[in-house]
Amino acid sequence: MRSSSSTLLLVITLLCTGVFAHASTPPTAHAQEILVPMDTGQTDHLKAYGVAYWAIDQGMEVDWLLNYRGGSFLLPASSSLTRELNTRGVRYEQVSGSETARLLSDVESPSSNQAVVRLEKAPSIAIYAPAQTLPWDDAVLLALEYAEVPYDMIYDEEILSGELEQYDWLHLHHEDFTGQYGKFYQYRNTSWYQEQQRLLEGIALAQGFRKVSELKLAVSETIRDYVAGGGFLFAMCSGTETLDVALAARTADIVPTAYDGDPVDPNFMERLDYDHSFAFHNFTPNVNATEYEHSNIDVGAPPPALRDPARDYFTLFDFSAKWDPVPSMLTQNHVATIRGFLGQSTSFRKDLVKPGVTLLAEAPERDEVKYLHGALGQGTFTFFAGHDPEDYQHFVGDPPTDLNLHKNSPGYRLILNNILFPAAEPKERKT
Repeated sequence: MRSSSSTLLLVITLLCTGVFAHASTPPTAHAQEILVPMDTGQTDHLKAYGVAYWAIDQGMEVDWLLNYRGGSFLLPASSSLTRELNTRGVRYEQVSGSETARLLSDVESPSSNQAVVRLEKAPSIAIYAPAQTLPWDDAVLLALEYAEVPYDMIYDEEILSGELEQYDWLHLHHEDFTGQYGKFYQYRNTSWYQEQQRLLEGIALAQGFRKVSELKLAVSETIRDYVAGGGFLFAMCSGTETLDVALAARTADIVPTAYDGDPVDPNFMERLDYDHSFAFHNFTPNVNATEYEHSNIDVGAPPPALRDPARDYFTLFDFSAKWDPVPSMLTQNHVATIRGFLGQSTSFRKDLVKPGVTLLAEAPERDEVKYLHGALGQGTFTFFAGHDPEDYQHFVGDPPTDLNLHKNSPGYRLILNNILFPAAEPKERKT
């Protein structure tokens, strides 16, 4: 069950400020247009997002046709565009001016659950990740590389020095913002774990912090301020859960002695501030150093053997494209039911999601939330649970997913929806 009232409030605010105002008036049809269909007939859904981003960056008019053939793109025809589409292997259709006019009329009809959203600004993208090579991959990095979308890598030093303000969109993935090194205690004698610990302790010392948990809290607070000021945040896997745990525990020590050398605050539960977190409340941090879980937010704690991959699915909610354009953009797809996948944070307990946060997808049989979205201040956050949509159970040390084998991945499409989402909101960031 989603929170439609908060989404409607957000949309009304955006409409009043001019955002999405173009959607009420069909864009002017050109003599000839290029339609990039995003239904089941598309040869490469993921590359199609890359072409859309490229076209926006080139200054072309790009319209996202929400709920029309899987969320298709409409662009003015040009030799450079067709060359790009052919080079990247993306299927497209040429439509005449009269055909375009009929198409837009149908999409904008009050009786259709479709809408036109103009994508006007190619967002600048930052990926939060260390320079250290770790024994797991990042699904968003894989998606950006495959779709040929440009990005910059930043980490703690850059965020604390203010560089985050240069970017419209920030991604967090397999990160532990509580300062517990991912709670990978069983790997503490491996070279990669020890290198990670040395790196983070060195950054903390250089930045004037006594412990890694204090460093990560400062980074978390900076990210929160970035979103409140108008930034777009997208997080996956443990980057979702640990960010909220760190923010709620800002005045309490929840890190076991094994990780920072001093004991947990015995009164930490009374000192948690759920109002300061993004998406979750009333949760309990896990302060056992040897247990992999960070809190009870994640319901993926049962061993993977207890889950049947053949029956593990989640379902996207269906939104009104005209009245709920924000969640509609984030859920555009050619299928409504998507295969599940595990992660350190596999899925979220529904009863711990804050009121006002919009649920985008859930596993109804297990009452688990997989995908959610909300607003904080002038910005937004979107959390997508799990590690890799095309690798059901990604083990430490497994090779990265080859997206050449998953060109039409509906799970990866959800990631790339988030890449284009900021392009529909050409507003000034507040610093």
